[in-house]
Amino acid sequence: MSRRTRLDVAIVGGGVVGAACALALADAGLSVALVEGREPAPWQAAQPDLRVFAFAADNVQLLNRLGVWPAIAQARAWPYRRMQVWDAAGGEDLLFDADRFGRRELGYIVENGLLQDRLWAALPAAGVQLHCPARVEALEQDEDGVRLRLDDGRRLEAALAVAADGAESTLRQLAGIEVEKHDYHQRGVVAYVDSDLPNQATAWQRFLPTGPLALLPVAERRSSIVWTLPEDEAARVLALDEDAFNRELTRAFAARLGELRLASPRAAFPLRRQLARHYVAGRVLALGDAAHVVHPLAGQGVNLGLRDVAVDRGGRVAAGAQLLCELFGDVLRADEDDHAVEVLDLEDAGERVDLLRVGDDEVALRDVRRGLGLGLDRDHLGVLQVLRGDATDRGRHGCREKEGLAFFGQNR
Repeated sequence: MSRRTRLDVAIVGGGVVGAACALALADAGLSVALVEGREPAPWQAAQPDLRVFAFAADNVQLLNRLGVWPAIAQARAWPYRRMQVWDAAGGEDLLFDADRFGRRELGYIVENGLLQDRLWAALPAAGVQLHCPARVEALEQDEDGVRLRLDDGRRLEAALAVAADGAESTLRQLAGIEVEKHDYHQRGVVAYVDSDLPNQATAWQRFLPTGPLALLPVAERRSSIVWTLPEDEAARVLALDEDAFNRELTRAFAARLGELRLASPRAAFPLRRQLARHYVAGRVLALGDAAHVVHPLAGQGVNLGLRDVAVDRGGRVAAGAQLLCELFGDVLRADEDDHAVEVLDLEDAGERVDLLRVGDDEVALRDVRRGLGLGLDRDHLGVLQVLRGDATDRGRHGCREKEGLAFFGQNR
């Protein structure tokens, strides 16, 4: 395979994680191709996306370094300064305030559609080679590189391929990476609601016997809800008329913000945990939901996916795979049995979510008090740096907790 004609990296999947990875690698001076089955619909301010993320501060920093955060913030990114968590069974509220951590905000609530729109807008100027619409049909790889055949007949050759094409990742399957799945038999009911009282720039969460209810601020009196319910109960509340839904939601939230009223259509998505058994197979890396899908309560989701991309080296955020320049040979032939399950502390994170899921409120709140299950901002290392063995002084999983909080997120 000729080095003069092949790419450095071929990324499959143009969601938030895949597009951010493409920009980061291109910024590092690598030749990058991005393959995506369909172009995302243009973001429209008048039609808010029901899918929102609580964006952690470290990922704001990453997108700032890539030059896309100003366009996101200018369009619509609502800061939250506080988090307030309480249990319907009783006990004191848990309150986290940005002032306590010396910050202006804990994070931002951002729509998935807006993130994708601004990331895609930056791809051409970054020099990313875009193949859309196109899907991967076949994968070949050897010690020299990978070859991808697309459904439009084109073929791509690269030193490395990145699977960022979601939970049902085709590239991950072609690479032979198996996953472990756990169905929570719950659905997350989402919508926008207006409240009588201001939400105080606070991300609220109440633990209920049926599951947690979160309200994420998107304007002074408007919030995005994520209401975790058993599947049959979710179907029931989705079928309620608007007035009945408003009454049940207000009651479930203990009327903390007065009456809550629907301000958008309702939708629901299934909740599950899915973890790849390995994140590396030959010269294929799995990132984002292709590698790990977690319960939204953990506050990980897109934050974990973007931390797959980012690596903090000497206070500077850059692409984790920027290390490809120096690691092409060594990393991809590393003994993944020693490292692959240790990259992101996901096994532990999954167990914490299980504790919260089973409805054992005492256990759930105990873990919350210890700072678990709230999506703590972490000083994550990029996948390649961990595989290289640079994380030996960070403990078994190559990460350490920091002050800083995220709240909710799913990613593709």
